[in-house]
Amino acid sequence: MAAGKGTRMKSRLPKVLHRLAGRALLQHVLDTATELQARRVVVITGHGAEQVEAAVAGPGLGFVRQEPQLGTGHAVQQAMPVLPDDGVVVVLSGDVPLTQADTLRELIAACAGSQLALLTLDMADPTGYGRIVRQGETVQAIVEHKDASEAQRQIKEIYSGIMAVPTALLKPWLARLDNKNAQGEYYLTDVVKFAVADGVPVVAVKTKDAVQVAGVNSPVQLAELERAHQLRVAHVLMNQGVRLADPARLDIRGTLACGQDVDIDVNCVFEGQVSLGDGVKIGANCVIANAHIAEGAVIHPYTHIDGGKQPVQVGSGALIGPFARLRPGAVLGKEVHIGNFVEVKNATLKDGAKANHLAYVGDATLGERVNYGAGSITANYDGANKHHTEIGADVHIGSNCVLIAPVTIGEGGTVGGGSVITKNTAPGALTVARAKQVSLANWQRPVKKK
Repeated sequence: MAAGKGTRMKSRLPKVLHRLAGRALLQHVLDTATELQARRVVVITGHGAEQVEAAVAGPGLGFVRQEPQLGTGHAVQQAMPVLPDDGVVVVLSGDVPLTQADTLRELIAACAGSQLALLTLDMADPTGYGRIVRQGETVQAIVEHKDASEAQRQIKEIYSGIMAVPTALLKPWLARLDNKNAQGEYYLTDVVKFAVADGVPVVAVKTKDAVQVAGVNSPVQLAELERAHQLRVAHVLMNQGVRLADPARLDIRGTLACGQDVDIDVNCVFEGQVSLGDGVKIGANCVIANAHIAEGAVIHPYTHIDGGKQPVQVGSGALIGPFARLRPGAVLGKEVHIGNFVEVKNATLKDGAKANHLAYVGDATLGERVNYGAGSITANYDGANKHHTEIGADVHIGSNCVLIAPVTIGEGGTVGGGSVITKNTAPGALTVARAKQVSLANWQRPVKKK
């Protein structure tokens, strides 16, 4: 169910598209459905339907629209025509992102293809939630908070909004819904009383994990759930041996795979697909996205790595940063040094190459043991096309040089500081390309007019 407006979010963005751990709330739910290997996944949209559908569209995913929005029962009614009668319907909410597949498998097993199974939770403060009304251990009804009596409001067990039910039973129950309640809506929870009336057992699977059934209705709840989720991820990493300076100051917005003896300092953000080899050390305040960092590499503080669709590769023993930037297509060999305020884009630096400070390396190949001087750049763009710079092994590029691509610097060569290189250079040559120094004796600087 993903049709709600989410008024309390106070946003133009549909609620289910707000992000948690780098992904839309709804995308988390769809990923869980994929884990279940669901035969059919149907998203019920309403508010912002076109935007929601465009954001999550994918192979095998179906959409139906709820217009107008007349309650949860009315929402599920819209999906019934596209669901086969021989299946089990699992009803999920697009704003409840962290339900785990194993929990849902337990719920489906409790349904057993013949019963109505509800996922429930005991809450210290159940205000606003539907209460589970039992007779002994048997569930008799779910009563919405606004319709509950004072005695029923004392019940601590609440309905999570998640159920598993045979489609063949759900369809006729939905047809019997009415809106005679305080909200004037068609409640999905009314199917419980129909099941009881028809002699169909209603079972409850109670979870103790509130995070799995927590919904998002406001920015405050979104932030609280983000921190709860991130802390869980941090504990999983620490249980694998990763050393975190502070598990409360870590954000994983994708997947992070770590080898042994990995150290991560505070305020680091990992996005997309990131892998860290054995003994990698990540300094404070780094942002790393779509990158593979080999064993023994050190990423100093305030480094920004973003591989996009061309994951950044950092070789073993490399030293990166502080304040370095690695962009898509950066491939660094073993023992490469990238220092402060150095940017690398779509370039390969082979083993032992160094660019220690204040430099730009774009669309280039640097051979083994190249020393790339401070303030030097590859001028790779002519205003229409990008061009490549080739620097051979053991080349020394002096400070404040401009290498105007396409150009090749021969192996073992040296480029004198301040040079603008427009032509290929021979191996082993010293190349200097700068204006002759001129000094004017007793020269007077201009003075301001009074």
